[in-house]
Amino acid sequence: MHRYQNIHVTVEGQVAVIELHRPERINALNKAMLLEINAALDALERDAEVRVIVVHGAGRGFSSGFDLKEQMLRRPEGAALWREILDLDFSTTLRFWDCPKPTVAAIHGPCMAGAFEMALACDLSVCATDAVFGEPELKFGAGIVTLLLPWAVGPKAAKDIILTGDDSIDAQRALALGIVSRVVPEGEHLSSALRIARQMAVIDPDLVRDTKKALNRSYEIQGLRAALEAALDIDHAIESHGSPDKRMFMDIARTQGLKAALAWREARFAGS
Repeated sequence: MHRYQNIHVTVEGQVAVIELHRPERINALNKAMLLEINAALDALERDAEVRVIVVHGAGRGFSSGFDLKEQMLRRPEGAALWREILDLDFSTTLRFWDCPKPTVAAIHGPCMAGAFEMALACDLSVCATDAVFGEPELKFGAGIVTLLLPWAVGPKAAKDIILTGDDSIDAQRALALGIVSRVVPEGEHLSSALRIARQMAVIDPDLVRDTKKALNRSYEIQGLRAALEAALDIDHAIESHGSPDKRMFMDIARTQGLKAALAWREARFAGS
């Protein structure tokens, strides 16, 4: 198996495991990691021996989401550059939805923003009791890249989470809302996901592939794909224009560091 810098890929029998591996940054999804995820999925989809793909995070959590520090350093401006950035974010997320093989997210600790959307794109999600989910983007003036949440939880819950920037959804609430499939004891998220994956791997892979396609088609007939692409266009307009809150957040991050910018963000909401 090819060696990557930002992810680890292993194959155990008929189950492949993609580990997001930037533990020092809570596995923040930078451009290099996103490109490696795509390359890994290309290889795993071609491998006839692999029947199920599991994704999980190294260290303290699944992932903190798209890498704000990289964005802070790159200073992207203009419609064309933002389109390139957001298209990669969006297409990588949907690789897990579109993958012809079942995808399982094994989640512990933080699972935020773009990583939350990636987990939603997986066919099943298993989380430990210490998992915490959220979509905090609006809190610092950013939009939502892959607007899958309303398809998972319905409009009321999706608006509640997204429009308040909720980043404190615990495992039991995530289960009740339909964000995850199962909750398991702390430390057992990966072993449980692997058990589920091995069970699916016993089933005829053509049958699984075609049934997943039929299940996905049920949502795409309702307009899921068109709605996601329309939401991406709106996010592109948001990011390429730049909200005052986002500019302030990034200015603080560049001058005082990302921790200071996050503290500024949280302080704005402390009184509410």
